[in-house]
Amino acid sequence: MKFERRFTTAGKDPYASLEFRFASSEIKNPDGTVVFRAENIEVPVQFSQVATDIMAQKYFRKAGVPAQLKTVEESAVPSWLWRSVPDEAALAKLPEEERFSGESSAKQVFNRLAGTWTYWGWKGGYFSDEEDARTYYDEMCYMLAAQMAAPNSPQWFNTGMHWAYGIDGPSQGHHYVDYKTGKLTRSASAYEHPQPHACFIQSVSDDLVNEGGIMDLWVR
Repeated sequence: MKFERRFTTAGKDPYASLEFRFASSEIKNPDGTVVFRAENIEVPVQFSQVATDIMAQKYFRKAGVPAQLKTVEESAVPSWLWRSVPDEAALAKLPEEERFSGESSAKQVFNRLAGTWTYWGWKGGYFSDEEDARTYYDEMCYMLAAQMAAPNSPQWFNTGMHWAYGIDGPSQGHHYVDYKTGKLTRSASAYEHPQPHACFIQSVSDDLVNEGGIMDLWVR
């Protein structure tokens, strides 16, 4: 696939023409007590308070983001697109309480979404060449930040945790189509091939990912 730039410039940061600001977000009980508060979170300057609250309260990863990362080399993948994992040696040099934290910038979210989609696209042979892959990544980062494009909620929650931070967990019973075989495959982990879909309803007591749940419909 070929891609052309509309909003970004090759060789420059995809956010170069956008302004960002630092903001705060909080949730209060009816009695005024604060149950959630985030300070100094970075968001695009045009984000409303509602958009800022949704990003901070719902879409930021709250824990498990390593303070130090290293890339995993893959010979068939451009180096700028290599996925990241915790740098255990570097983390060991930090105080324990500083080794892991949560996301604090919308750029982290945009980067992990666009980066994962580009990584998957590259692995699946979607791009004509590396320039097209980079164009797609930059343009997608820009469009997410400018609120010109947005995926559904589970993408914000789940996509990019494995690619950007090396976060993973046990399989939750969901499936994906293997790009190599074209076959429906049960995911072996929570985030390498995450569950990015939403709004599956069978009944009042439905279950999303466990045996007998909504995802079982896909393989019956």
